[in-house]
Amino acid sequence: MGFNVYRSLYGKSVLVSGGATGIGAEIVKAFAEQGARVGFLDFDQEAGLVLQNTTDGTVAFQYCDLRDTGQITEAVANLRKELGPFHCLVNNAARDDRHDWQDVTSEYWDERIATNLKHQFFTTQSVAPDMINAGAGSIVNMGSVSWWEAMGGFPTYATSKAAVHGMTRTLARDLGRYNIRVNTVVPGHIMTQRQIDMWSPPEFLEARKDRQCLPTLITPDYVARMVLFLCSDDSAMCTAQNFFVDAGSV
Repeated sequence: MGFNVYRSLYGKSVLVSGGATGIGAEIVKAFAEQGARVGFLDFDQEAGLVLQNTTDGTVAFQYCDLRDTGQITEAVANLRKELGPFHCLVNNAARDDRHDWQDVTSEYWDERIATNLKHQFFTTQSVAPDMINAGAGSIVNMGSVSWWEAMGGFPTYATSKAAVHGMTRTLARDLGRYNIRVNTVVPGHIMTQRQIDMWSPPEFLEARKDRQCLPTLITPDYVARMVLFLCSDDSAMCTAQNFFVDAGSV
């Protein structure tokens, strides 16, 4: 299958959070293939270094615990020195660990919100001035199909992902005057290694295919391709919107 080459992405500096594994790693590799200069943040140092050292192109990894806003500020500054001001931001990092609503403590709630939502705002805060100075930019926040489908089993995750959509729309209004676009990509059940290993028994996958309009399981590269489009000039008039990559499950 042939995929697009976006000439407008060549030489652009891109920041990806949670880029060491899964969907994030596919996004990092996809931007590198376009000739972009890619920096990514993650607390999985081993996987991050492997990806940095095995991906062709200009790719830079920075360790960062995204729950710590001070670390975000420092890591972004370090990558900016290496790659230059950022033109695009992909807020991808998240954890979808299953948990029962009755077992959630205040501490767990705060930690999950920091993991899945808070960092998206503060990474945007760190990067948006680059885009304002450039007079343009694109921010892609990663949502989730889970709350659209009213899935149970992870209430703090679903709540934080629902909040991403509100954040996207209000930031699209606030940053639009600077020609910065903000959109949400909404992945369905994506066949990352983590999903395969932990939450994808055969009977579940058959049920997923039955729910989807397209009966093909979704691999991470399709999410990455949507992100490329939204960061390219081809999507110049797309902002404040949700872009589903779910094979029609909602």
